[in-house]
Amino acid sequence: MTDLPALMADLERHLGDPDDPAGPMPFSRILDLDEREQYPHEFVDLLASWGLYDWIVPAENGGKAVDVQDGFNLYRLVARRDPTSATAMVLTSLSYMPVWIAGTPEQRQHFADVIRGGGKLAWGLSERRHGSDILANDTTARRTGGGWLLDGEKWTIGNATVADVVMVFARTSERGGPGGYSVFAVEKAGIPADQLEHLPDEPLHGLRGLDMSGVRLRNCFVPDSALVGRAGQGLETALKSSQLARVAIASIAMSCVDTALRTTLDFAVRRTIFGGPVFEVPYSQRQLVESFADLLVTDALTTGAVRSLQLSPDQASIWSSVVKYFVPTFLEETLGRLTTVLGARYYLRSHPRHAIFQKVLRDFAISNFADGNTVVNLKNIALQLEKLLANATAQDPEAVAGAVARTGPLFDPSRPMEPYRPAEQQLFSRGVDDPVLALRSAVDELRWSAGAATGRDAAQLAAAADAAGAIAGELDRIAEEHRKLLSDQGKDAASSAELYDLAKQYTTVSAAAAVVHLHLNGGHCMDPALRSPAVLLMCLERLLKRFHPTRRITGPQEIAEVAAALSSAHGEGRLFSFRAFPVNR
Repeated sequence: MTDLPALMADLERHLGDPDDPAGPMPFSRILDLDEREQYPHEFVDLLASWGLYDWIVPAENGGKAVDVQDGFNLYRLVARRDPTSATAMVLTSLSYMPVWIAGTPEQRQHFADVIRGGGKLAWGLSERRHGSDILANDTTARRTGGGWLLDGEKWTIGNATVADVVMVFARTSERGGPGGYSVFAVEKAGIPADQLEHLPDEPLHGLRGLDMSGVRLRNCFVPDSALVGRAGQGLETALKSSQLARVAIASIAMSCVDTALRTTLDFAVRRTIFGGPVFEVPYSQRQLVESFADLLVTDALTTGAVRSLQLSPDQASIWSSVVKYFVPTFLEETLGRLTTVLGARYYLRSHPRHAIFQKVLRDFAISNFADGNTVVNLKNIALQLEKLLANATAQDPEAVAGAVARTGPLFDPSRPMEPYRPAEQQLFSRGVDDPVLALRSAVDELRWSAGAATGRDAAQLAAAADAAGAIAGELDRIAEEHRKLLSDQGKDAASSAELYDLAKQYTTVSAAAAVVHLHLNGGHCMDPALRSPAVLLMCLERLLKRFHPTRRITGPQEIAEVAAALSSAHGEGRLFSFRAFPVNR
């Protein structure tokens, strides 16, 4: 099993001090490339020279990818410096997924060699007229002697121009439909210019240096060996690929907020106002502590989600959509809170420490709409909500016991897993969501822990159990409202705004379950300062407020304790995560 903290420390050493203009990957140079909207070739090369691509290539094909959590956390380090560089490299990783899922052994090896040799990949899925409605795609592939002829346009495709290979999702059946699409690996080398044309790079609000362009295909010939998987398997392959993509994108959102919080904390500690540092102003301190807690909530949720891809691939559909909806929308509010603390400084572009805040604020937006926007992911949750709620509220003893047994390893990062096999991921969870099903049992365990503790720990654990129990209790209300919605609206309920609102609320319960399960099962892997019941209570308060905005269950004691943990993590150079991952400040 990978010694992940040591590996991350080595990557940080390779990248140097982000505040040193002479360093290998400093904020000053990152901002310069962003201002000039230049693709970060030098940083991609720097990261490739360290071997970062090895952590997205299967070990059986010469890479080091065995556990998804390794690559996920390594990319957090890259994205906290430059989300553009991280996205550029993640795009190659995600574009390899169709091959990993459905390709032949020869294809998997060939494209692994392309990546490890410095080649870039792109995933040609979306089209100008259809966006997320991939079953409306117009790009076609027609059989011809020895291969296929591709016609159509793929637009707003990351890496499309710089890539050596574009994976193209194309219609192979006149009727289209779920079995009417396939994936083709289009290797650009040797393709005539009249068959493959690059579309202009699109100027972006954030990630300004990213290659966001497209390709236009005109009777573009590819050999039979370019077909990835079976003809007609394209939709299944694309949907399974998106499950990893949706979880991976959360790492970029979390890293943007890590950098924003770190920048704001620097300001709050140094800036004197009304006779003392901003950090000592009670309101500002609470804002910073709440922002830290928000990051920890998403850290807990993604810990389980990343590991579920290996341990519970049958639940990947619900996990990936919960993460893709919850993390960006939750942390978007966090960024807004930090702009209030930082004040006018966040609007300035000249000083690297302030300008980097502005950059991550812009870059963060990609996490909201890339690989399935908010509505797409809520729809996926909404379609499965009836069975999820039925199982969670029924609390069948046998089902709960199984969920408890499976949930423990999900939230214990030290537990070994079988190597990642993305083809095993399922497109529907069939009503099974182990952490939510096991939440009430975890609340009982918290109450037992409170009874065994003493002093302030006992009181905080009891309050945490009450908060988690209240959130678990929301499932009964959500289920009742869901039943009423179906009764009142019938078939129309499936597309109603009310159903999507219930799906949103379900994601909050999922996040609370993750926080509790990580506290109970992963405490031995945590930064010691974050094992405190005060941290747990603070995280649960952030989620309880989603249901009861005025309810407060923490006081000055908890705020001070979590503020001390935040200051320690920042001052000693640790990622804002439950695990003690080292970073250069």
